[in-house]
Amino acid sequence: MSVKTFKGGVHPGDFKSLTEKKAVVPAKPPAVAVIPLSQHIGAPCEPLVAVGDEVKMGQKIGDSDGFISAPVHASVSGKVVKIAPCNTALGRTVDAVYIENDFQDTWHENVKPNENWEQLTADEIKKIVREAGIVGMGGATFPTHVKLSPPAEQKIEYVLVNAAECEPYLTADHRAMLERAEDIIVGLKLIMKAVDAAKGYIGIEDNKPDAIAVMQEAAAGEPGIEVFALHTKYPQGAEKQLITVLTGREVPSGGLPAAVGCIVQNVGTCIAIAEAVRFGRPSIERIVTITGAGVKEPKNMLVRVGTPVTQVVEECGGFAADLRKLIMGGPMMGLAQESPENLPVTKGTSGILCLTEKEVELDEIHPCIKCAKCVEVCPVSIMPIFIGSSVEQGMYELAETYRALDCIECGCCSYICPAKRPLTQWIRIGKAEIAAKRRAAAAK
Repeated sequence: MSVKTFKGGVHPGDFKSLTEKKAVVPAKPPAVAVIPLSQHIGAPCEPLVAVGDEVKMGQKIGDSDGFISAPVHASVSGKVVKIAPCNTALGRTVDAVYIENDFQDTWHENVKPNENWEQLTADEIKKIVREAGIVGMGGATFPTHVKLSPPAEQKIEYVLVNAAECEPYLTADHRAMLERAEDIIVGLKLIMKAVDAAKGYIGIEDNKPDAIAVMQEAAAGEPGIEVFALHTKYPQGAEKQLITVLTGREVPSGGLPAAVGCIVQNVGTCIAIAEAVRFGRPSIERIVTITGAGVKEPKNMLVRVGTPVTQVVEECGGFAADLRKLIMGGPMMGLAQESPENLPVTKGTSGILCLTEKEVELDEIHPCIKCAKCVEVCPVSIMPIFIGSSVEQGMYELAETYRALDCIECGCCSYICPAKRPLTQWIRIGKAEIAAKRRAAAAK
């Protein structure tokens, strides 16, 4: 069934034909897996292993005492050869565990099927999710066990599965629905049980009719679970927009989805939960779309965490000669990289986007012409024109009064701006400055 869409948004070209018909293929395991100790929002992990240790696949190698955190695990079996910094998609370095692969794929003894998984309690499911290191795999990487543990006074009524995949180029979730629909339903049911929710809604953009049909068939006869076709418009998969579209509820400014009785999980996260609860497997691999005219053979691949990006691209034939920009994620919310060197695939790597000169706009930035198109398309009803200008002039307090922190960084304003002003980037800088000032004030 079709449902109404949200206010604002844009209609960029989807460019999904490069990979939407291509089944997921396994990537080769890396010779040396580089496992960052911070692949999530929250406290980074401390290493649980030392140089020289032999480790097994699925073994926990990093953890933290922080509630908002997630452990990390070995994606290969072999020997720890060093603990040293590595690059990340965020443009900063973090400590990582480097494991020399013995290519035996020996699973750790703690990784074993749970024959009684359907009898697990809500608390047992949450514990498994936490120990498996599962985070939001749509790119946000928020620890999933935290989402499954809302305050007692916030009753969760709806679990929403973000299957929109509204980012141009990316098709990892699309292929997951076609190839692993049953796992997605199992994961959704486990989440519903963990938070005692009666309803599970799956929202899919209507440019994926095959995925809608497959998911409807998989959900048939499942109490409380429904599949909805959503209008194709970016950012249809944004958390707050998805909630409004599917439930009619609006998350208040500064609030979280739990405040209106909802939690939202990604397709990949549902699969990871199903694997962890049924088979004891931690989060050590994910589906990644490698695409764009800047790579010779675009593919959807099942890639182990810690695999170098350069190796993954080589398996796709290598970069094209006229590669202009490398983006981790999609073109709207992904982050451009200075270099792919020493950059591993992580739990949050949904795509590796390789763009050529022809695909990249290089227009100069011009003065604002006050057309207000950025205001018109903003899905959270803020005024990017004023926030961006405030940040450009270093007036962060003024940017905060214009509700800079409500920005979801979807990129609609930058996309639509005829003056090519980097509004999203300015707002992102402003949010970081505002958050830093708040932390400094709290520390006094």
